[in-house]
Amino acid sequence: MPDIDLAPLRSAIAPFVPLGRSGLLPALHAAQAISGWISEPIATEVARVLNVPLADVHGVIEFYSMFYNHPIGQTVVRVCADPACSLRGADAVLDAACQRAKVSAPGETSADGAYTIERSPCLGLCNTGVGVNITRCENDRYHDLSFTNARPYTIDEIFAGKHREADDYVGGDVCIVTALCGRGHTASLIEYEAAGGMTALRKVFESGITAQGVIDQLKQSGLLGRGGAAFPTWIKWEGTLKAEGAPKFFVVNADESEPGTFKDRILMEGDPCRILEGAIIGAYSIGAHHAYVYIRGEYPRAIAAMRHAIEECRAAGYLGGSVLGSGYALDIEVRSGAGAYICGEETALFESIEGKRGFPRMKPPFPATHGLFGKPTVINNVETLAKIPYIFTHGADAFARFGTEKSTGPKLFCVSGDVVRPGLYEVPFGVTLRHLIEDLAGGVTGGQLQAMLMGGAAGGFATANDLDVKLTFEDLRARGLSLGSGAVMVFNDKRDLRDVLLRLGRFFAHESCGKCYPCQMGTQRQYEVLQRVAAGNLKAGDKECLTDLAWTMSDASICGLGQSASWAVQSAMKVWPEMFVTSDE
Repeated sequence: MPDIDLAPLRSAIAPFVPLGRSGLLPALHAAQAISGWISEPIATEVARVLNVPLADVHGVIEFYSMFYNHPIGQTVVRVCADPACSLRGADAVLDAACQRAKVSAPGETSADGAYTIERSPCLGLCNTGVGVNITRCENDRYHDLSFTNARPYTIDEIFAGKHREADDYVGGDVCIVTALCGRGHTASLIEYEAAGGMTALRKVFESGITAQGVIDQLKQSGLLGRGGAAFPTWIKWEGTLKAEGAPKFFVVNADESEPGTFKDRILMEGDPCRILEGAIIGAYSIGAHHAYVYIRGEYPRAIAAMRHAIEECRAAGYLGGSVLGSGYALDIEVRSGAGAYICGEETALFESIEGKRGFPRMKPPFPATHGLFGKPTVINNVETLAKIPYIFTHGADAFARFGTEKSTGPKLFCVSGDVVRPGLYEVPFGVTLRHLIEDLAGGVTGGQLQAMLMGGAAGGFATANDLDVKLTFEDLRARGLSLGSGAVMVFNDKRDLRDVLLRLGRFFAHESCGKCYPCQMGTQRQYEVLQRVAAGNLKAGDKECLTDLAWTMSDASICGLGQSASWAVQSAMKVWPEMFVTSDE
């Protein structure tokens, strides 16, 4: 390979050198933005400058799907082909992209080096699909863009980076955290303050409330985590406050990659300062002086919005050496992922920030005592933190009056698929599924209701018989359904659910990190059987194989990905056993 000029690389990665190993992912992003891919000389220089073993650098590059160790096209086009986008014609868009680039199949680069076409997992654009993410070279730098409502006839505009994005529809019965969302632009700090923003933060610092007092008020609100696990938020905060060891860290988990889920993206793109206000209060309550917002790499608009909001908050005195003149110091930085669903798992996310492959850790120990960099850490979902300002502005009791005794406050639901108005809906816990689908989302379109996938890819299927179930943690659990991330994907009776299962199976097989054998092999074997299900040629023993795989993955996988990868399949086997009949039965 001929000598290359490393001066631009050294300049680009200079800000990350003081971070050492932790600066590896941002350094690789900066390096790849120069040439579009990371060659051996570039990887070697990054390893040298950051003092990271070259083998580890290559290991990180190969782990994340958005890093490339081989030449790619001047424009990389990633077309989402997961269930929600498939309902809107994703396969046709992908075919059109291949034809436009003159390649025979996804994964190839055109002969002239102009385009690389890829089949992408969920891009978080389920409400406005087909979703497409592109990386294109402009002014000698590679930049990421996302587009919605892609159709075969818009391919030329997408390739040119000129396709217009559709606005997100935001509705519901209440307007607590979505007040400034769905307006077609990102609310500035001034807009947020005009709507009452930062009142909670000022109350906390001006009232002289202690860190424990903050946590006690949070406990009174009954706020459960909104990322899927529904863990009491106050327990995380109190456990980290009382944990020995310093420094302590606060982390915002914005690695939203669950098919059917897009709530965190809309919050970040619409009202980022609300999330930051919640994070600042949280960091103060545990004594953290540094916080991270980890955002999936496929969210370029959200990354830009959060970074700009942090700068606004720093300039206004809400961040920095003395927050609101209190003497409490806090800074926040954004870290961008690079294409790995597993990094939504909290310990895998820590590993990624630390500059490693996103492998989940064994637990215990838990993040409250051994989190980021081995120090006490709180990690919360975006929606969870967006709730915090309301609690401290209006009081814990006011928040708890929304919803039910065990499921307090409002909840965001991501409705996609075959409904009149796909979008983000904010409702109090306790409304019915029927109200969400028929009254708010406008009802089923294109046919009669066949099924609803509840909770995302790692969820379960509901039918018309479940429409009157209340949307609470306890009611859905009693019905054998999962609230999960708040995703509700609707399918009419014209849809082939075998194809839906196939796409879910492919998603999990693609996203398994490979650290533990039950998940690595289990997701692959499950996908193979689902291919036969979709083709209608199940072999004898395949049903038993799916059940055995589910049991093994659920009981023996290290983290939630493997433990839940079979849930949708097992749900379908119970609801539609006829789909799994072999030819000789």
